[in-house]
Amino acid sequence: MKPSPGPALLALAALLLAACAPQSSGRTSAEDDRSGTLRVWLFQEVDNKPKEKIVASVVDVFEKSHDGTDVTVEYIPVETRAQRIKAAFNDPASAPDVVEYGNTDTAGHVRDGGLLDVTKDFAAWPESADTDPTARRSVTVDGKVYGAPFFVGVRALYYRTDVFARLGLEAPRSQAELIATAKRIRKARPDLYGLAVGGAYTYGALPFVWAHGGELATGRDGSWTSAVDSAAARKGIAAYTSLFGDDNCPVAVCAGMTGNDTVTAFAAGKAAMAIAGDFSHAAVEAGEVRGRYAVVPLPGLRAGSVAPAFAGGNNIGVLRSTSHRTLAVDLMKRLAAKRTQGELFDAMGFLPTYSDVRREAAAREPFVAPFVETLAAGTKFVPASPAWARIDASQVLPTMFQEIVSGKKDVAAAAGDAAREMDEAFGAAG
Repeated sequence: MKPSPGPALLALAALLLAACAPQSSGRTSAEDDRSGTLRVWLFQEVDNKPKEKIVASVVDVFEKSHDGTDVTVEYIPVETRAQRIKAAFNDPASAPDVVEYGNTDTAGHVRDGGLLDVTKDFAAWPESADTDPTARRSVTVDGKVYGAPFFVGVRALYYRTDVFARLGLEAPRSQAELIATAKRIRKARPDLYGLAVGGAYTYGALPFVWAHGGELATGRDGSWTSAVDSAAARKGIAAYTSLFGDDNCPVAVCAGMTGNDTVTAFAAGKAAMAIAGDFSHAAVEAGEVRGRYAVVPLPGLRAGSVAPAFAGGNNIGVLRSTSHRTLAVDLMKRLAAKRTQGELFDAMGFLPTYSDVRREAAAREPFVAPFVETLAAGTKFVPASPAWARIDASQVLPTMFQEIVSGKKDVAAAAGDAAREMDEAFGAAG
């Protein structure tokens, strides 16, 4: 594996290209060289060494399997991925052949003409048969597949076992019990948030919307219409925003909290409960509550049910501009293979996208069980529209929640305004 070019030079080139390039070149390469150098961009993790070691092993086997071929891997910051990848779409000469991308970015990347259609390759790949349906949807746009799922992440309910035991409480089994338990804890322990919630925590709020039968949007023939102002969605929004206040999580503090803030509060011992991901496990283990917490699926409306969770995660794709199509697709499959995902789980806790590999992981690590149960109960995804990136970046949903909890607008007015903003974005995206 060859060292990558200097990050400063690449960053400068990306900025220049982003400034002067058209929105999308849509260019693709007709070449299919079976030797030469392949470039790969993967995301930089907080602790990247385990990932680097696993990827290096995959690359080593790949290079030995293809004479005259070598691979350079660069780890790019997640925060600047949009600019880097967009610039790469418009300049094939400096673009990678294979790229890791967030699963909420799929539709936008396809709209920009950057990703290769690998529908036939994916279908012919034996391992793809065990990919879970939600992960498969995350690489699919208008019935075509544009990559391979790399890992998946979902959220569940973390709770303090010591606090619950002292107050004679049991883990809530319904959404009503969750809200009542949070407020009971706050009353008994005013030094704690009952359930840490955040006005800027979109993916912690959405399970409340989905549990009530609401949706973010409805789609047909590639076009989308917002649904956050439907009666069902408004009920879910009202349930979530009812958790903001002095009786659970004070507005002055919690209205601006993000998902990371709620996890930090729980890990620091400032909250009795939090909605957090499998990917939050290491942070909680390193916190003040180590050994004094447990995790269960976030409850739905009916006792014993599971609220639908957002299925986050990342994918691996091939750029349309690659001049090494066959090699790049093979490397994509190796990076997203069952063995690789199993090793990434063991080293970093990334949940595999294959149902069978995930079951094996849960058997080895008990902490995974509630997240696997959440996935099995059925998960949700954001609209497969390039407009979602704009909606997300514009903070449309956090603004809605914050306007409600601050008392500036009621649920109906705030949801109606959010729906109009979403529809504007959907319309502009075509």
